[in-house]
Amino acid sequence: MKTWTKSIEIDAPIEKIWDYFDGSLENIQKIMPQVVENKPVHVTEEGVGSVYLQTYKEGKRVQQYEVETLEYENKDNEKKLKIGFTLANMFKITARYQLKKINDGTTLLTYTATNQPLKWFVKLFLLFATEKVVVDFVHRVKQEAEKGARID
Repeated sequence: MKTWTKSIEIDAPIEKIWDYFDGSLENIQKIMPQVVENKPVHVTEEGVGSVYLQTYKEGKRVQQYEVETLEYENKDNEKKLKIGFTLANMFKITARYQLKKINDGTTLLTYTATNQPLKWFVKLFLLFATEKVVVDFVHRVKQEAEKGARID
């Protein structure tokens, strides 16, 4: 299994950033443009255990998988969301988004992604995997949230 963690300070209120993770499909697509559908299958009151059927499109390839909420916390000064899914029966993936309020206009985002190969031959791919996707993602969230905060 491989794990990547990246933190970044964002000049936007914690609630504004949280909307991108725990909001509408339109908001999710602003930071994850490849997600074309996110349908609830089973939603729990506390969040943990909720399952969504997510459709992901990259180029001409479309994949669909169930995303389960593994951790959910929505406090005023700290918010957490951890999801897990299996991609193409090859990888078990988790993504954890943690937001900490620094002050009213600044938030710390920590993103942790794990990738566990489910087949022996897929392990080779992980040897060459870099943190580029994680770094690009936190920068995209920062850019979108700061742009959104300026509009408000």
